[in-house]
Amino acid sequence: MNLIKKINLTIILFILLLAASCKKNEVTVAPRQPRTNTTAAASNPITIGFSIDTLAIERWQRDMDVFINKAKEMGADVIVQNAGNSIEEQNRQLMYLLERNVNAVVVLPKDAASISESVQKLRSKGIPVISYDRLTLNADINLYLTIDSEKVGEQMAQEMLRRAKGENWYCILGPEEDYNMTLIMEGLDRIIRTTPVHINHTFYTDGWNYDLSYQEMVRILKGDTFPDAIICGNDAVAASVIDAISRYYPDTHIPVCGQDADISACQYIVQGKQDFTIYKPIIQLAELAAECAVHLALHENISENRFRIRPINNGFGDIPTIWLEPSYVDKYNLDKVIIESGFHSAASVYKD
Repeated sequence: MNLIKKINLTIILFILLLAASCKKNEVTVAPRQPRTNTTAAASNPITIGFSIDTLAIERWQRDMDVFINKAKEMGADVIVQNAGNSIEEQNRQLMYLLERNVNAVVVLPKDAASISESVQKLRSKGIPVISYDRLTLNADINLYLTIDSEKVGEQMAQEMLRRAKGENWYCILGPEEDYNMTLIMEGLDRIIRTTPVHINHTFYTDGWNYDLSYQEMVRILKGDTFPDAIICGNDAVAASVIDAISRYYPDTHIPVCGQDADISACQYIVQGKQDFTIYKPIIQLAELAAECAVHLALHENISENRFRIRPINNGFGDIPTIWLEPSYVDKYNLDKVIIESGFHSAASVYKD
């Protein structure tokens, strides 16, 4: 065997030995599978998109913080998309979440009927969609989580009947496209229809623009029929109404109510400026939304034994809905409902 053949043979033997050595030390890693137990973090990262119409309202900032913390606790990342009160921007952002191929989407719609097409595109790609606190109409959403807004309206009416001395009521609500306003009015009407009370006028505050609700209250105060009670779409609207009353009739008390139990509303209740608010268990709602989003992302069923699930028809079909119960808050039960639950601290409510 000549020298060249010996060298070639040596090289071949070296390569074979090297390959065998590599094969011996090779480690095969099996693809990670998501855990079926979602009380701990899932093995595979889960990404949830949350599309919210605006974060300019105290209520939604709190919802978002609770949702993100709960999702992270369960091993999920959250992509927050703030539409800034724009229908067009919310649709663009939903398509961005589609492109990101998130595992689930939670949406708080700016307009109940404006995102139907975007939702259908998400669903056609197999991405589950949860409608959060406001119902999305005419779309195949997987789940709707909300506070029972009809009961909010009922409680507003029941409590206001105890406080208002006259029969001329006005409603200054949120945007008309917010379906919760429709449900509130249905609950309100159910209670007052058998009473002498009548709603003189209902005003819808476009874009939750509190300058508009303030101006509407000024118009009412300057009108021919003086208001005996004001039903407000939320506590921020109520604050603008109270500002108008304080300016034009500082020595006159007109019963005012709102919803959400904002810190300013709780302070106004203590001061006697606002009669009551409707407390909605938003911490529970936001945590449940995160939990359900993770379950749906992992293709797991949501146990009906844990929740009060009653369907609601959104124009597309009957949508499974989790309903949480609201409760009114006035100066007599504020400590028990708000402070003892940890929703607000005593120091923040009773500050000088």
